[in-house]
Amino acid sequence: MKLGSSICSTTMILSAFALSSTKFMASAFQQGVSRRSIAAYRPSRFVSRLASTTAEAPAVEEQEDVVGESSSSIYVQEAEALDALKSDFLKTMRDRGFLHQCTGITELDAKFMAEEGVVTAYLGFDATADSLHVGSLLQIMILRHLQKSGHRPIVLIGGGTSKVGDPTGKDESRKLLDDEGVARNTAGISKVFKTFLDFEKEGSDDNAPNAAVMVNNNDWLGNLNYLDFLRDYGTQFSINRMLSFESVKQRLSREAPFSFLEFNYMILQAYDFLELFRRYNAVLQLGGSDQWGNMVSGTELGRRCDGAQLFALTAPLITKSDGTKMGKTAGGAIWLNQDKLSEYDYWQFWRNTSDEDVIKFLKLFTELPLEEIAKFENLDGSAINQAKIVLADEATAMLHGRDSLVEIHKTVENMFKGAGESTEGLPRIFVEASELEGDGKRFADLFMELELSKSKKEARRLIAGGGAKLNGEKIENEMGSLTTGDFDGKTEVVLRAGKKRAGVVELK
Repeated sequence: MKLGSSICSTTMILSAFALSSTKFMASAFQQGVSRRSIAAYRPSRFVSRLASTTAEAPAVEEQEDVVGESSSSIYVQEAEALDALKSDFLKTMRDRGFLHQCTGITELDAKFMAEEGVVTAYLGFDATADSLHVGSLLQIMILRHLQKSGHRPIVLIGGGTSKVGDPTGKDESRKLLDDEGVARNTAGISKVFKTFLDFEKEGSDDNAPNAAVMVNNNDWLGNLNYLDFLRDYGTQFSINRMLSFESVKQRLSREAPFSFLEFNYMILQAYDFLELFRRYNAVLQLGGSDQWGNMVSGTELGRRCDGAQLFALTAPLITKSDGTKMGKTAGGAIWLNQDKLSEYDYWQFWRNTSDEDVIKFLKLFTELPLEEIAKFENLDGSAINQAKIVLADEATAMLHGRDSLVEIHKTVENMFKGAGESTEGLPRIFVEASELEGDGKRFADLFMELELSKSKKEARRLIAGGGAKLNGEKIENEMGSLTTGDFDGKTEVVLRAGKKRAGVVELK
């Protein structure tokens, strides 16, 4: 009996069990390691000292616990441990803002510093679309920093888990993909990694010890025998603990459907870690903080099955200053594949970064030295625009090559040249023509979206005071709207707020 053929049949059983078991929900695994939340978390069932510095086996009673109930892993970090980091990789994670949670950070730091050299770590990407978007770029940058620090990154493509669907952060089940869809998406997302990482060459004897490897978990998940898998690994997992994971609690608290198929995703992700340890000696899993529970389960499964000392490190989930997620804009997703988004539009996305986000994004999404980034920290007003252009240039050069900047800058300089206008570094939004039909879209709304005003009230005051212009012409009506007729056959218009601030509205 194959694994994939039997999971769905028990959906109702687990759903009923889950709803009757919410009393087990706890939040022990949700403690972070950011400097803003270092408060010591020392529940009685966990060892209270900081991440153990020895490789001793856990106590007997701990060894008998199932995955998720208790383990020798320590989930508490203190400021002293962060300040004492010695390895290049972990210091980079800390200093640039990547580090959120980590198990056994002191021991992990020692492993990175060990004379035997290369540490192998992996990060998983499910093949749910034919391109990754900029929301995945943080994870790719972590792998890039790992390799630049001399260690080996593994890119794990979720060809198997994509058929199940990650329930994290969702109120409804993901659309199930067939084999053809997974294969198509896998081919699409694989392209971008070769831009950021140096991969080993098949059949070559000259591969560097830290050459990246790309693997697909369908290689081992696709042929699992369901009964054997349950017998060998089912006893290692605690339903009590799995129900305490934040993603599960949120779904159940809203009484949203949560199938047994999705519940298995957590087990399969933990099993991936065990397989990668056995096949590639991967000892560290990297990921977003929303995956923390699944990742810790993987470290515990490795300890119980193979006596392995494994680690999990998460990065924070990055949102923009307005609270929206990275990767999505009013104009759609910011794709990383060039055939889905032009180099120019990618550059514009970064150029449109808010003042509040630009320093954070320079640290996370460029490789500029921190000393150089620090020079931008005290800029404000129009001066901060230079930092945004640097961010756009560096992020775009990393994905599309530095030669792409020549054409991008030329395009920006030539925009509206005939009308005496320049859109050099201007923020940009995209609207559908249908939004501008009839009464159109209020100028006050557009000024807010372009961040030319902080509120509609402020935008209306600007218009009433004569400080708002459309293509160089004063906007007279504070309740006025932009319509398709204002484009005069072109695809873009320029809105100005005073003499120094402007933005572009472009038709999709």
